[in-house]
Amino acid sequence: MKRTVLTIVLLVSSIPLGRAGGTNQPPPTTAAEKPMEMMNMPMESMWSPEPGFRVLGWLEAGLTANLDSPSDRQNFGRLLDDRSNEPLLNQLVVRAERGPDPKMSDQFDWGFRAQLFYGSDARYLHSTGLLDLTTNDTEQPDIPEAWILAHFPLCGTSGGLDVRLGKFMNCFGADMSDPRMNVFYSHTYIFNFGCPFYGTGALVTLHARPWLDLYASVDRGLNVTLDDNNDSVSFYGGVGMNCCNGKVCCAALTHIGPEDPGDNHDLRYLSDITTTWKITDKLTSITDLNYVYEEAAEARGYGIAQYLTYTVNDCCSVSLRGEVWRDEDGFFVAQFASNNDFLHFARGDDTVFAPRTVGGGSTTYAALTAGVSIKPPVPKPFTGLTIRPELRYDRSLSGTRPFNDSSERDMLTAAVDVVLTF
Repeated sequence: MKRTVLTIVLLVSSIPLGRAGGTNQPPPTTAAEKPMEMMNMPMESMWSPEPGFRVLGWLEAGLTANLDSPSDRQNFGRLLDDRSNEPLLNQLVVRAERGPDPKMSDQFDWGFRAQLFYGSDARYLHSTGLLDLTTNDTEQPDIPEAWILAHFPLCGTSGGLDVRLGKFMNCFGADMSDPRMNVFYSHTYIFNFGCPFYGTGALVTLHARPWLDLYASVDRGLNVTLDDNNDSVSFYGGVGMNCCNGKVCCAALTHIGPEDPGDNHDLRYLSDITTTWKITDKLTSITDLNYVYEEAAEARGYGIAQYLTYTVNDCCSVSLRGEVWRDEDGFFVAQFASNNDFLHFARGDDTVFAPRTVGGGSTTYAALTAGVSIKPPVPKPFTGLTIRPELRYDRSLSGTRPFNDSSERDMLTAAVDVVLTF
């Protein structure tokens, strides 16, 4: 374990950072390439690609070192970085897309996105009914996004109306399933247990004013494509706002629908408010408020995550994140020991789960994460490289012992991931 931590430290210390304020690497130019600390933009910019056709992709790989080396090799309460002391190929993605031109909002336009995915993240990002049980391997294939978009001009609005049909990413909360948009490698309890990942259905976006977008969607359910465990639809929607010349933006979204197997009347509510504030040119704050409620179990979860990111120069930024999330009834937070246990649970399959697929009970979780984002220059045809080492401390504030083989109140991890774009 000491060798693993030392390797991470040596890797980070060997990266050239360049001069403060230098131009070793040009700043990112597309919305999808911008780090989360620069995401003070309307949410539609995260859903839609820039104008014109392009093919792009990225690769993410990471390692999370758990300093207590649990025998089940699980980092409790984590999903995409769930394996302790084991390198993961999180994502290998190839995407083709075309975006409508926002400068031509007074005319009809169209767009699309098709994305192929392979990696360990698919175990949790799968939507049921689409490649979800093709393999029990750690790395699995997926099609996270496949949609078409039609843009219609509309009198009385600033940007018209967009209608999107297909499977799309839910831009819910401060963390995203797209690693290029995140501050850290590890994700919050809010992302893991309080947010939907992908939806399949129809999403309508009304660009009502330059500072206001309205969203409404009917989808198959929470992370559902072709196989719904209760054959009922759900609602997803909210508002996106910005002010102060774009320095402050806020997204308030909710997902409401029946999600339990064979139950089409008890609803699950997932609601989130994310506010990004560009305090100065170098300092950015992100505040994420989250609330979830499951009617069938009368279970609640709620909490807050606060991010602060300081940009040192073009190649380096430092970030701090604190989170408190309450699983009031022990319904939401868990670990999934076998590769497909999470999927079987979501589908409502009658299956035998691994013995170490366990919950944490009624617990208030606290987590503090500190990290660095390093962007050294890369040669063509690559378009960017981001290396993110982090140190994270998780603790139960309720006296429970969910961590490290269900024996400890706290957990300390050191992690690093690499995101290479092309």
